Amino acid sequence: MLQLFRNRFYVALSLILAMLVFGVLGYRFFAEYNWTDAVYMTVITISTVGFGEVQPLNDVAKIFTVVLILVSLTVVGYAISVITEFILSRSNFELLKERRVLKKIEELENHVIVVGYGRNGKQAVQKLTTYGKPFVIVERSEEIVNKFQTDEMLFITGNANEDEVLLKAGVDRASTLISALPNDSDNLFVVLSARQMNKNLHIISRASEETTYQKLKFAGADNVIMPDKIGGDHMASLVVVPDLVEFLDNLQVTTGGRVNVQEITFEAVCPDNQTRTIRDIDLRAKTGCSIIGYKSPSGDYVINPEASLLLERDSKLIVIGRPEQIENLHKEFAI
Repeated sequence: MLQLFRNRFYVALSLILAMLVFGVLGYRFFAEYNWTDAVYMTVITISTVGFGEVQPLNDVAKIFTVVLILVSLTVVGYAISVITEFILSRSNFELLKERRVLKKIEELENHVIVVGYGRNGKQAVQKLTTYGKPFVIVERSEEIVNKFQTDEMLFITGNANEDEVLLKAGVDRASTLISALPNDSDNLFVVLSARQMNKNLHIISRASEETTYQKLKFAGADNVIMPDKIGGDHMASLVVVPDLVEFLDNLQVTTGGRVNVQEITFEAVCPDNQTRTIRDIDLRAKTGCSIIGYKSPSGDYVINPEASLLLERDSKLIVIGRPEQIENLHKEFAI
């Protein structure tokens, strides 16, 4: 719709330009005015300001003036209506688009809020998309929002340091907030604000300086990630254990964005809430996936758990498999 109004807007401007050229040429040849007087007469005629002629008009020039006035009334009237409609429609279109996005966000619960759509924010969104996690992006740059916003990419335009912006993103209903802003002080402020508005929110923050790490933890961040430190460790690992690192890099997501590592809750494998052992649920036979980790309700991890391990309520299993086996897992346990 906005494109239609834009096209009509350009048509109206073209008509006005054509009418100016028509008037100038008419006065130049019919009234034998010089170019300056022809432009002057055209403008005062079209604008209907009522000034007198530069010099008396002959009969042909008078008829031409009548025609020009009638044409100008029509063209200018059309141009004013189109330009006004274009301006109003543009404002209404942006307003309707914002309302549509806010309505979709209001329907979300236990979603993820990603603050900042820079390099780290894009990586986070890519992973969330791969795993099918609902998310909302808070970005202050209107240029970035207009470039990347789609029906699947829900953006809130604004500064995340303002409480109203976080509330628009549904911070009170969200499960996780990822603060990926490049400035540590901005991340610190976002963490403080988000923690005050949602005590149960899981907060993950980016940090550039080691001195900011403890401050972010004290402000309420559950996890603090330092991309530069991780990058250095990763490069060193490529020297020490290159094959292992390459395997781990390709472990979570394979080519095409298909998942081959998944976590599954106790409620999914034991829908009746009856405790069972790993042997009892027989995950390998049902889906082809292998259990490589177990997280207890207290947060302790067991690597490569034994088949006799008893699953507890609120625990989680970490499983690995080929993409088709992960799909079988989703179908079997309705994940």
